[in-house]
Amino acid sequence: MPGFVDENYRVDSAHGRFVLKVVPPDADSDYLEFQVALLDHLASALSPDASVQLPRLIRPVSGDALVSIDDGRGVYRKARLVSFLSGRLMSVAQPHGSGLLYALGQALAQVDEALSRFDHPGAHRFDQWDLKQAPAQREHLHLVQDASLRSIVEKSLNAYADLDSGLLDSLPRSVIHGDANDNNIVVSCADVWPQDVVGLIDFGDAVYTQRIHEVAIAAAYAMLDKADPMSAARAIVRGYASVLPLEADEIHVLFPAIKARLAVSTVIAAQSRRSNPDNAYLQVSADPVERLLVALDEVNVQWAEVLLRDAAGLEPEPKAPALRTTLSDAASVSKPILGYPLSLDNVFVHDLSVTGQPSLPAALTAEEWTSCLERERGAERVGVGRYNEYRLAYTTDTFVAEGVDGPERRTLHLGVDLFAPAGTPVYAPLDGVVHAVADNGMDLNYGPTLILRHELGGTRFYTLYGHLGRGVLTRLSPGDSVTAGDQMADLGDETVNGGWPPHLHFQVISRMFGHDGDFVGVAPASLAAVYGSVCPNPAALLGLPNELVEAPPPTTAHVEARRKQHLPAALSLSYSNSPGGGLHIVRGRGAMLYDVQGRAYLDCVNNVCHIGHAHPAVVDAVSRQMALLNTNTRYLHDNLARYVHELAARLPASLSKVFLVCSGSEANDLALRLARAATGKRGVVVIDHAYHGNLSSLIEISPYKHNGPGGQGPPDHVRSVAMPDVFRGRFGADVAAYVDDALRQIDEMAASTFGLSAFFAESLLSCGGQIELPPGYLAQVHAAVREQGAVVVADEVQVGFGRVGSHFWGFETQDVVPDIVTMGKPIGNGHPLAAVATTEAIADAFSNGMEYFNTFGGNPVSCAAGLAVLDTIERENLQQNAAHVGKVLVDALRDLQARYSVIGDVRGRGLFLGMEFVEDADSKKPAARQASYVVNRMKERGVLLSTDGPDHNVIKIKPPIVFGRAHVDQLVGNLEKVLAEDAAQPSGAL
Repeated sequence: MPGFVDENYRVDSAHGRFVLKVVPPDADSDYLEFQVALLDHLASALSPDASVQLPRLIRPVSGDALVSIDDGRGVYRKARLVSFLSGRLMSVAQPHGSGLLYALGQALAQVDEALSRFDHPGAHRFDQWDLKQAPAQREHLHLVQDASLRSIVEKSLNAYADLDSGLLDSLPRSVIHGDANDNNIVVSCADVWPQDVVGLIDFGDAVYTQRIHEVAIAAAYAMLDKADPMSAARAIVRGYASVLPLEADEIHVLFPAIKARLAVSTVIAAQSRRSNPDNAYLQVSADPVERLLVALDEVNVQWAEVLLRDAAGLEPEPKAPALRTTLSDAASVSKPILGYPLSLDNVFVHDLSVTGQPSLPAALTAEEWTSCLERERGAERVGVGRYNEYRLAYTTDTFVAEGVDGPERRTLHLGVDLFAPAGTPVYAPLDGVVHAVADNGMDLNYGPTLILRHELGGTRFYTLYGHLGRGVLTRLSPGDSVTAGDQMADLGDETVNGGWPPHLHFQVISRMFGHDGDFVGVAPASLAAVYGSVCPNPAALLGLPNELVEAPPPTTAHVEARRKQHLPAALSLSYSNSPGGGLHIVRGRGAMLYDVQGRAYLDCVNNVCHIGHAHPAVVDAVSRQMALLNTNTRYLHDNLARYVHELAARLPASLSKVFLVCSGSEANDLALRLARAATGKRGVVVIDHAYHGNLSSLIEISPYKHNGPGGQGPPDHVRSVAMPDVFRGRFGADVAAYVDDALRQIDEMAASTFGLSAFFAESLLSCGGQIELPPGYLAQVHAAVREQGAVVVADEVQVGFGRVGSHFWGFETQDVVPDIVTMGKPIGNGHPLAAVATTEAIADAFSNGMEYFNTFGGNPVSCAAGLAVLDTIERENLQQNAAHVGKVLVDALRDLQARYSVIGDVRGRGLFLGMEFVEDADSKKPAARQASYVVNRMKERGVLLSTDGPDHNVIKIKPPIVFGRAHVDQLVGNLEKVLAEDAAQPSGAL
């Protein structure tokens, strides 16, 4: 086994698995005794509540942990035997998400807490890896060949050497592990998720030093090759501080210490390359260390400290309390920023939050948005866009960054917007000096931007003015003095201000953190506390109350508490067991859903919004009709007549009678009544694992429910046939056997005392696992059903209305015509509209004197929604889109299948698709754990999927049929990343 100093051998025996550590012949005996004492201490001192496991010394009968052994060359060397920790090294485990890094921080703190009560002379030795000794590596700088890298290494070592020695000496000190790199960290096996830190090995670099060095070393290695290194460091700090709180002075030295560790590693690697070029282990991290050191050289040291303070639970910006006081005091001397005082009488607060404007700003041009806002506030008032508001307006890729858990978009507005006509003068609220004037001309950026520096009450801070006219670029220069009340600029229009409606973005900033001509005006939700500390509410300088201009915080915790208080546990919440918990979704558009913080999720499962969330055609039709009338079918109404006519026109001619109801469950319950009325029989045959609705009558005919948890099995009048799953069904790929089984059940039910009223079948099976029925299956079954005088019911709730692409109805793929067709809420795009279509003969048989009435079934508003759906499917060619995009998606999924053996089958049609996960191709053993992992990880990456099938190992894909090529790329690109992670692999594959 690899080792830096010791030779390590794995020992497998009847008594278990161990590691034999053989030390070099010249090993220091004091050091060896220190190692023994350290492990003995940890074995007894580690808290019983600690989750981390550590190697234990295995003593021989003599009791001495150190024994002498012949190395085979006549040299006796000291050795010790330690227990083996089962798991995987973090170096080969993927992904290194925030949860795993947090657990690493906790594990290190648990060890350090135990070591705080331990000392030994051997811990006070000189060690070149001890960060106290980092500056000494400067004498070897000449060995770093690359001049640019050498300069960065030198700067990093100098920065650590320049830290105040008195400050360093005052920090908490103890023995630490000292080398928490990913080859010394054992994590849980691939089939355990979320991954956790199991243990820590190799205490060969343990030393007495500043305790914060433990965090610095762990963070330095955890940051390697991460898209967002600071996120990784923050996760470790959060975990560590949850066990051992960190002081402000410790955080002050942490980032320089991280860079110093990387610099030391770079210099020592350069020495090793010269002295021991054949030892690959010595160079295992050299390249990623160098890349990280170069990347961190671009990170402002003060900004890094702010980020790490937040992770440690401290106020991110230490100046924040004083700045908030200064801003409050400045209200009395501040001059009007638009030249006249703002007040409750002359401002109007625009709600631009995720739940605000009905139209997404991304769907409007700047001119349209300007017109909309002007109408809302009126000509005499200034529009106010709120501080600390989550918005969806920031749509370009510059607002997206990859974090340790997935991509995150910046959505949190950090300033106050003042909407007024282009050309409106802008005045200085306070005396100041021009820090910068710049033209940030990229799309959706600030355009011309002015930043002032202020000194007030002993506090220095900055104010930013964005979206100005171009005149400011020549009017002012850095270093110019500005007096409160002076006109500085005017507002630009959309041609110069980044493409926005005319407005001023006004923001207060505590420090510039190395920025010059701009500073971010929008932050990611994960850094809300950081930016809230750095960029406080500027309302006082505008003469407005803080509460007026600050958006209320998200209500997620309140909503969750109320849900738990009043909703029964039987009503499940998606993703409740995944990291981060359930989703607080507040908005949708097209194939996207948005949470309360503006995070976007690609919706691959909500087929109810058939033509896309909040489709404008449906919204408009429903809104207009709701404003006129909403009543029932006892009155004549054009919407009802038009809708049933349009719907019938898309069905086979024999299905000319239509009942309108409110849900798919109501539709299937009515179909059951129709079948029994037409046949006088009660028995029903269904396909195994089918789900037809949540009414009591439908639970009886839904094996997915009555054979599942809490179910009581089928009643005597219901029989199920084998699900014709040619991939992993009861009869394999033998279609004839499935048909024979169905015919036998049909004949037996027909001969029973109940008789046979109907055969219910989804045209493609959803809860069964997104299964397309074998060709010819329904034709043979239908013939057998009709031979018994019964009727055939096609459940099209999931697959009708063009979803399958090749046909408008799913049953058309089998070249059959049912006697009854049921449809559900997708036909109203989520509005409560559903339908049952049947033959005239069956409808007549149902008309036996008992009136059928559904209060809301067929109401004018629902019919308006239904008409809009039918019209949109045709106008936007959505059936053709489902066929084309579905084919592209299937091809992409099959490409993944060829590279990832856990995908056993890709199936379906159009935008009704499934991926079945298996442990191996031969046994086809269901891989439900892996499928669940993929679904939950995809949620973290902003893609919503779900599992289905009898064994919950099928990932279903049935998005709104506006799903496009870009959505396919987003789905497949993220899926490929997740499929490469450990927990997505077949069990035992790693």
